[in-house]
Amino acid sequence: MSSSPIEVSGPVQVVAGGGRTLMPGLIDVHVHLVFGALTMREMMSPMLSERLILEKASQSAEQTLLRGFTAVRDVGGPIFPLKALIDNGKAVGPRVWPSGATISQTAGHGDFRTPEERSRRFFGEVSRAERYNATFIADGTAEVLTAVRENLRFGASQIKLMAGGGTSSAYDPVDVTQYTLEEMKAAVEAAEDWGTYVTVHAYTERAVQKAIAAGVRCIEHGQMLDKKTLRMMAKKDVWLSLQNLVADTPDMDPVRREKRKPVLEGQAKIWPLAKQLKVNVAWGTDFLFEPDLNLQQNQYILKLTEWYSPAEILKMITYDNGRLLQLSGLRSPYQGKVGVVEEEALADLLLVDGNPLADISLVANPSEKFLVIMKDGKIYKNTLPDQ
Repeated sequence: MSSSPIEVSGPVQVVAGGGRTLMPGLIDVHVHLVFGALTMREMMSPMLSERLILEKASQSAEQTLLRGFTAVRDVGGPIFPLKALIDNGKAVGPRVWPSGATISQTAGHGDFRTPEERSRRFFGEVSRAERYNATFIADGTAEVLTAVRENLRFGASQIKLMAGGGTSSAYDPVDVTQYTLEEMKAAVEAAEDWGTYVTVHAYTERAVQKAIAAGVRCIEHGQMLDKKTLRMMAKKDVWLSLQNLVADTPDMDPVRREKRKPVLEGQAKIWPLAKQLKVNVAWGTDFLFEPDLNLQQNQYILKLTEWYSPAEILKMITYDNGRLLQLSGLRSPYQGKVGVVEEEALADLLLVDGNPLADISLVANPSEKFLVIMKDGKIYKNTLPDQ
């Protein structure tokens, strides 16, 4: 790395680190900035409006940045208006790699219709979730292609497809496989034609193996995978975007708790297994419809200490997650490296009071330990003592 001075124009603010630790901004590669900012009651309320969505999501996005997350990958939801406000300086928040509306088959994980809402294809009525750009219900290669291209038209940096059952959706058991090989291949080809990739929601071996065969580049979740499938992922250089999912809560629907059992049982096994088999692993949170959980975003990093050293954790939540973001290629909304501190990288930086390599718990206390938070060269927080 060159030690020559960097030439700049205009006023410069010098920040004296005073022996503290400079590190890249944190990256969360599995967020839903809109869905995570609203409760399910608010989402289903007849009073819901785009104005309310933006208000709640903007507040949440600012808090996300002030927790030290300078970049996120939003893997499903009506994100484009909020991203535009952030990028234009009209709202404060992290850099956003957006997927746009999730793409789901009928009765898939993204089919959010209420019981009285009937099929758009047969009855001609668009569901509430589709009207709010939360999801596309697309069946057959023609509809899948249209849904993918619609998201790309609005600026998606990657495409999110539902390839298997989910725990929070009403119609699909966790074990089901969703989308035919031809439908998934169509989505992959359309994304690749735009220089980007498809990531899929999937837990099971069958769903993930079909996605790999279709050319999918990343799997979201995967807590129920076996060694054979993980070896396939390692061989094909397919990423595993993993989370430590929220534990069951007392007020959680009993049906959902039952659906979650095999996923939660696999959760403790998948992390060490993926590490052992040298799968490319990325980290995210995946908080949905419980805004208070966002306050625990940093604490969830510490759940990795069961399987990873502080250095491995810091590498994952910065450098490795940054590598996953780079899969978007020319569709990335921000050209330049993130997750590193080096010349010509994007200026997303944290100044930490202490050494997180020695004490990883520092990253879980951003309000006190992240003294400076910078995104794109602009300081959003500076609580250093007077210099």
